[in-house]
Parts: sequence; C-alpha cells; structure tokens
Amino acid sequence: MPTTTKQDYYEALGVGRKASVKDIRQAYRRLARKYHPDLNPGDPSAEEKFKQIQEAYDILSDSKKRRMYDQFGFYADGGGPPGATGNAGEVHVDFGGFDFGGVGGGPGTSFRDLFNQFFRGTGAAEAATQAQPGSDLEYHLEVSFAEAVRGTVKKLNIARLENCSDCAGTGATAGSQQACAACGGTGRASQTAGKLRFNVTCTRCAGTGKLRTICRNCGGEGRVRRADSIEIRIPAGVQTGSRVRVPGRGNAGVMGGASGDLYIVTKVLPHPFFTREGDDIHCTVPVSVTEATLGAKIEVPTLDGRAMLRIPPGTSSGQRFRLREKGAPAARNPQQRGDQYIDVQVVVPKANDERVRELVRELGRLTHEDVRKDLFSKARV
Repeated sequence: MPTTTKQDYYEALGVGRKASVKDIRQAYRRLARKYHPDLNPGDPSAEEKFKQIQEAYDILSDSKKRRMYDQFGFYADGGGPPGATGNAGEVHVDFGGFDFGGVGGGPGTSFRDLFNQFFRGTGAAEAATQAQPGSDLEYHLEVSFAEAVRGTVKKLNIARLENCSDCAGTGATAGSQQACAACGGTGRASQTAGKLRFNVTCTRCAGTGKLRTICRNCGGEGRVRRADSIEIRIPAGVQTGSRVRVPGRGNAGVMGGASGDLYIVTKVLPHPFFTREGDDIHCTVPVSVTEATLGAKIEVPTLDGRAMLRIPPGTSSGQRFRLREKGAPAARNPQQRGDQYIDVQVVVPKANDERVRELVRELGRLTHEDVRKDLFSKARV
C-alpha cells in the first residue's frame, strides 16, 4: 500500500490559496523561466524544481483538478476519495490487488500524482504548447462633434502583444528543438505506483516530445509588448459608446494562433450649438417679436450649412419646427439621416427710449390681448 507525501502546490508557485488564474499563470511563467533546465544545464536541483512547478501549474490552472486538489489533496483528513484513510499529513490508498499495467513498481510516484495526470488528457501543460487565439483590446477615443457626424481618420499608438521577431512567435530559439530524452520523443511517460501503471504526460517536455531552448527576448512566451501605430477610420454617425471593430489588431495569438481584434469605443465631445438625440439634431434659434408676429423666412444653421426656415405669423416662443433629413447620418446606414428640430425663442426688444415704450403701449391698446385669460381656470385645484 503506497503512501503519498503531501506537497503544497500553492507554496510551490508562491501564491495564496485564493489566487486567481492570472496570478497563478504569472507565477508559473516567472518560475519556469528561472528554473527551466535549458537555462540551468547540469543543475539537477533546478530540473527537480522545474518539475515541481510544472506539476503545480498543471493542477492549479485547471478548475476541476484544482477543486479536487483543494478537497482531497490539502484537506486529506476526513475528505479523501473512497477507500482513503490517514492523518492530515498523508493519504493511504488501498489498491485492492488490481493490476492495470501488469507490472509492479516501487513507490517512486505518488498515487495523487498519477491520479491527477491520468485524468489530465490534453491539460494545461499541453495546451500551453498549442495555438491559442490572442485576446481583444479596447481603446477609448474622444472625437469632436464634427468628426462624429462626418467621419474621420485617427492615427493612434496602441500598446499590444506582437509575435517575437527573434523566435517568430514560437518561444524557442530557432533550430534548438530536439527529441526529449525522458520520453523518447513520444510526449508520454510511464509511471507506476504499487501494481498500477499509468501513461501520463511527460513533465519534462510538457507532452510535446521535444525540448527547446527558451527565447531570451520573450522569455518563452513567443510575444513581446510593443507600441503599434495604426490609422483608424471612424465612420460617420458614431455616438458616445459606439464600438468600432478593427480586425486582427488585438494581441497576437500564442504559438501561431490568430490575433484578437481591436475595439475603439468613442466618446463624442459636446457642441456649443447643436445637441444630438439618436440621429436627430436639436438647436434653438432666436427670432424677433416682429418676425414671430408677422411671420418671416429666416436662415438657420444646419450640419450642411445654411438653410431657409419659414416662421408662420403668430409664432410663440418655444414652438418647434422640423427640417427633414438634416440630422446626423446613421452609423449602420450612412445614406439614412435623422431630422433637425429647431426651437424658436422670441426675443423681446429693450425699451431704451420713450418712443419705443409708446409704440409698445399703442400695440397693447390695438390688440386688446389678454394673455392670461384662462390662466386661473386652468390652474384651479
């Protein structure tokens, strides 16, 4: 009956038990670069340390295996798998005399290690050597009101992960790959515990069957962070919160994986005269008492320049008029435009001299208008 010695995977990576997947990945990469056998030739302690952190990362980077480890690996007392007994420091597993491999072996490998590796499949260690797509990036950009309604081209400097030029994104020095001596280039290794034999992923080459010299420029990741200068076309009609997608300009993928996309999120700065609601444009235009009383044709500003607006006789302050298809273009269909709404504001002349005041009094006597005629009846509670 073999006995497994408890190893703290969190301690091996130098992270806490509540560490996020990102923290675990960063800790693994840092330690892997430090203890990788290719960077420490002839140092057996570094190779052993590398195996430990590789094993720890394989378990903690997988959510299912991490939960199993937290339940049965660290808290062994009262929480082990069926048939397991022992104190907090060890787990005793009864194999019941079964012989899966036909060959007995010594207790060189713990049952917990074999159990985790047996169910590993193509786990985190192998996935790290496979092509993975790059992540998307998001950039917030301020544009003026005019740029938003007419469209523009912006030149931006975006910090993104690009393929390492030294290793062409492979993470290894060119021509450095050779067959792994531990597994004979198969990527699988045979390990035994008692009468059990398992074929597991080779921890020396992470299941690839090949060893490589880590690229010193990118530390084996295959990507480096650089500032990328690109020109972005902002289409006409964008609004605050609009997202403009730039395909393939996100972070580069891993091991030849496709690059992510870049998303530009726009923030439109306010205009001193126009305001925008959807694709419609709103503004306020002053008119004189004479124009409002007698009616007139006046020029008003629009996005396309000046336009004529007819003010009918008897127009009140606050009355709204519409100019069809004088609004902003729709972002999804630039051929379709909103409308422009104009609120008129009647400007009362200043009575600076006696003649003006007399004319106003005469106007009042001629019109006999009671503007508050129905005020109190409407305000009755």
